[in-house]
Amino acid sequence: MAEAPWITIVGLGEDGPEGLSPASRDALGAAEIIMGPPRHLALLGDTEAEQIPWPVPFADGIEILRGFQGRGVVVLVSGDPFWFGAGRAISKAFARDEWRAIPASSTFALAAAQMGWPLEDTLCLGLHAAPLQRLRRHLAPGGRAIVLLRDGAAVTDLAGYLSEQGFDASAMTVCEALGGPRERISHLSVAEALTGSFSHPVCVALEVAGAGPVVPCASGLPDEMFKTDGVMTKRPMRALTLSALAPRPGEHLWDIGGGSGSIAVEWALSHDTCTASVIEVRADRAALIRTNAEAFGVQDRVSVVEGSAPDALDPLAVPEAVFIGGGLGPAMLARITRLPAGVRIVANAVTLEAEALLTQFHATHGGTLMRVEIAHATPLGPKRGWSSAYPVVQWSVTL
Repeated sequence: MAEAPWITIVGLGEDGPEGLSPASRDALGAAEIIMGPPRHLALLGDTEAEQIPWPVPFADGIEILRGFQGRGVVVLVSGDPFWFGAGRAISKAFARDEWRAIPASSTFALAAAQMGWPLEDTLCLGLHAAPLQRLRRHLAPGGRAIVLLRDGAAVTDLAGYLSEQGFDASAMTVCEALGGPRERISHLSVAEALTGSFSHPVCVALEVAGAGPVVPCASGLPDEMFKTDGVMTKRPMRALTLSALAPRPGEHLWDIGGGSGSIAVEWALSHDTCTASVIEVRADRAALIRTNAEAFGVQDRVSVVEGSAPDALDPLAVPEAVFIGGGLGPAMLARITRLPAGVRIVANAVTLEAEALLTQFHATHGGTLMRVEIAHATPLGPKRGWSSAYPVVQWSVTL
């Protein structure tokens, strides 16, 4: 095996070899093999090293790269490989002493320089391999974002999505082939972007404006933001439940009896590293959960398990928190309370039987037992009166 590192990840700009640093030039000059997307290889031109196009899907290229172990390989990427780039996948697949990286200016940096936007105040999103819904939680008037897109057609898709969400007054600056001879900057309205033609590589600097509904930062999103068949933890109780669940970065939730999936979706929205498994026995409600997760762009972090607990829990990884919103019973609670110390449990009950069960487990395991009664003002003849919802008993405990 050759001396490590045998992989060099080289950031390449749209100006091709002209913009390469001396270290990048040296790496290319010493390479036996150069791998990269066909567009990058074309920018590089002829070389003494063997050139191998990186395949689609991207993961297939990792195995091809692995086959060259011990030889000097340069992998060409766009700009900074560790900002929504290929560096993530390569660094996960190979040991730290097998690779090194030489970044170039990122697309975000080039776009920010065009716009005069401080990067620390600008949302940067890579949506070239992610759904546009990932942007949903960030859509608020006055917001600024630089968004990487997969191809020119995705600019029109983004404009359509903004219009659907009620943010059709937004301004879009479309940046094509930044930093190279084909560079083109277009300042457009959403309506103009819908009819435009754009080429890859492309990003959009977005200034959000419009009257669309904004996703609040606090727990307890408006009920109307979710698709539901009526079975859903309503807004006030959802806010209390999420407060008791207390999501923290990197944690995983079991949401048992998911209904519409509102608890799991808000758990995932609390931090980009929070994940959830939703257990739901009904196929129609499982479909609703998936729809809601997609609407908020968290479908990659909210998985749906169709089945009944506690049996459906057995294959799942141990969570940091558990919410029981449905199917409450002795077997369920017995299974949940056998989880390791430190796991947080929150269970909500409406029926007298379920309330009695929570009272019993509270006596055994401790924690907090709380009864919540909520009433809303509703018309009462020509005047108004209080309409009470069923009281909810909530047990929360850290094992």
